[in-house]
Amino acid sequence: MFTGIVTDLGQVTSFDEGPGGARIVVATALGPELAQGESIAVNGCCLTVTSCDGQGFSADLSLETLSRTAFRQRGEGQLVNLERPLRLSDRLGGHLVQGHVDGLCNLIALEPEGDGHRLSVEIPQALRRYVVVKGSFALDGISLTVADYRDGRANVAVIPHTFQHTSLRERSPGDALHLEVDVVARYVEALNRAEEA
Repeated sequence: MFTGIVTDLGQVTSFDEGPGGARIVVATALGPELAQGESIAVNGCCLTVTSCDGQGFSADLSLETLSRTAFRQRGEGQLVNLERPLRLSDRLGGHLVQGHVDGLCNLIALEPEGDGHRLSVEIPQALRRYVVVKGSFALDGISLTVADYRDGRANVAVIPHTFQHTSLRERSPGDALHLEVDVVARYVEALNRAEEA
């Protein structure tokens, strides 16, 4: 479980894809803190550390992961948002994030607004019912609040700190972002379906 609060920006140093999946290597200051076998969220996708050293870590991506994410578009040199798992004693600064990518959304606009930026994304049709104004979702692992939402388009106000300390500063219109909707909305929907059955 994660919170959507990015703790470090990593840089992809290698991305090797084969017929059975891929391996990603990420340089990060978190390298010395990591251990083989532990989880880490990379752009909001929960991956398992397969090896690590003082410079960073590597992780394997299954064919399933590759089919649901934009990692193929985040090749060597790209910045990625990193977050270590939540501990029970930690503060929940963002919202509950599982590290499961529900879908890819298209970045429509990322424009300066006041001291920050306004970000607009197109939500996939199948996930639109989980998005509400003033609700939370995670984009590339960043916990964000929906400022405005209509016709499948969600707008978010990005404060300067978030823009400067995440990979959003490298994104451009047309890029695909990992979307994880609020898990609470999914549970509410499941409970409602169970009561109707």
